[in-house]
This record gives sequence, structure tokens and C-alpha cells, in this order.
Amino acid sequence: MSAPQSGWEQQYGDQTRRFPAESTAGPDQRPGVEGGKLWAGGFGTAVVAALVALVGILLVRGVLDIHILSPSDAGTYGDTTTTTYAFGAFGIALLATGLLHLMLLLMPRPMAFFNWVMMLATAVAVLIPFTVEAELESQIATAAVNLVIGICIMSLLNSVAGIATRPADAPGAGVR
Repeated sequence: MSAPQSGWEQQYGDQTRRFPAESTAGPDQRPGVEGGKLWAGGFGTAVVAALVALVGILLVRGVLDIHILSPSDAGTYGDTTTTTYAFGAFGIALLATGLLHLMLLLMPRPMAFFNWVMMLATAVAVLIPFTVEAELESQIATAAVNLVIGICIMSLLNSVAGIATRPADAPGAGVR
């Protein structure tokens, strides 16, 4: 087998990929996570998620006249299940913040894993209403509210994570 006739040395003689110099940082050098900012943003996300749940239920029950989460004679707000649903959204947002904090500290490419977990959890929340016996319009409305809550939590925590982290080579990087 013979070598190519011309141009081989010119095309492939140069180094085509430059590698960064070996880091002198120790193995404990990690991107910094500012816990205060992360949890403050997580609390804000939880408040917004609870309000999204409340607004979604009021829209569906009051404007669209679809009865979800409580009997039709319970009025626009519904009953205690509406409040429980809003507090549930609040709690799930706080759990997602805790998961995000752990992933930022321990995982390689934490945001990729976090987004996958959130997308799959949101998919489960959207599918659950279809596993119970109810009117189809109630199932669709509940699934839509769950979808909006999931997107809200995921998008807000993505923004919060961007603000609460610093690169490993930034001054003061590390866990606080």
C-alpha cells in the first residue's frame, strides 16, 4: 500500500488539536456554589410554582368551568385540595432545589442531568391524571397545569443555577 502522492505532509503535518496545559489546581478544586443565592432563588421558585398552581386552578375552574381537584359545588377556588396542590408545588420546587444543589456539588455536567430529571418528572406529572378515573377534560386540564408547573420550576432553577455558580478558576471558587 502506498502513501498519498501529494499534500499529505502539508495537510496532516501540523498539530490539529491543541490541548490545554495541565492544571496545577488540586483535586478538590471545583466550581463554586453559592448556597445562599441558590436557596434564595429556590425559595423564590417555590413561591412562583405555588402561585402558578393557584392561578392554573382558578383559570381552569373559574374561567373554563372545568372541575378539577374538587367537586363542582365547591366554587371557583375549590376546597382544601386547591391549597394542598399549591403547597405541593411549593414543596416540589424546594426538593428540586435540593437536588440541584447536590448535583452542582457532585456531578459532572450537573445541569444536563438536572434537566433530564426535571423533564422526566414533569412527564410523570403530566401522565398521572390520565391514570385515574375522571372526565377527559379534567384530566387534560390537570395535566396542563402540571406541565406549566414543571416548566416553571425547571426554567427558573436553570437561571438560578447560572447565577449561583462560578468556574473553578474564579477567585473564591469552592463551596460556601
